[in-house]
Amino acid sequence: MTLQPENWEDTKNILVVLAHPDDPEFFCGATLARWAKAGHTINYYLLTCGDKGFNDSTAADMTTDELCRIRHDEQRAAADVIGVKAVHFLDRPDGYLVPDLDLRREIVRVIRKMKPDILVTCDPQNLFASYGLNHPDHRAAGQVVLDAVFPAAGSPVFFPELLAEGYQPHMPKEIWCSLTSQPNTTLDVTETWPIKLQALLNHKTQIGDVEKFKERMKSRHTEDSTDENPRYEEKFRVVKYT
Repeated sequence: MTLQPENWEDTKNILVVLAHPDDPEFFCGATLARWAKAGHTINYYLLTCGDKGFNDSTAADMTTDELCRIRHDEQRAAADVIGVKAVHFLDRPDGYLVPDLDLRREIVRVIRKMKPDILVTCDPQNLFASYGLNHPDHRAAGQVVLDAVFPAAGSPVFFPELLAEGYQPHMPKEIWCSLTSQPNTTLDVTETWPIKLQALLNHKTQIGDVEKFKERMKSRHTEDSTDENPRYEEKFRVVKYT
């Protein structure tokens, strides 16, 4: 058997926990499409519905409830393109995420319920991003997920009330942190970059002018490639417990 760079010998149950609709596709959509094509099972749990996120072409007077509904629909459509099994929303208020014990307990519950082999989130230490300051919800999401993984998710003495609900301890084998400035794993995702782009085009409230957006995404090729012959990568900080 010839293993891919992930070195996985069998199919995996993959759980993606991030802050907003569109985060999975923007942060690591080509990787997720690669994994879906390989036959792995992928589920999303998104902590907010992105009820405050809109671009300049989206009506600013839209209600948060209406925007929440639209972004649910956009995310499900994008996930279908990627090949995701299901999308779940915790619907916490956008922009106000705090990695407190209540949210940590909720993530532990999700981990024990879904029992992922591979858990995908984002790097909470990444204060800066290509667009300037990283969104505080991104950092909060990454922090609360990592805090939920260790030491809580795999231990019966943390949140014992979850045992009464029937959720037994579970520890993911690998944690893949996207949107990181300190990667230790790089995947060539050139083959699935068009799937990522097609998925992102479903997030109409976020991308603005479609042609300009396509050009921006096209320009994200590696420095050693060109617009005519592009190569694309996605990078992660991976922590393994195997």
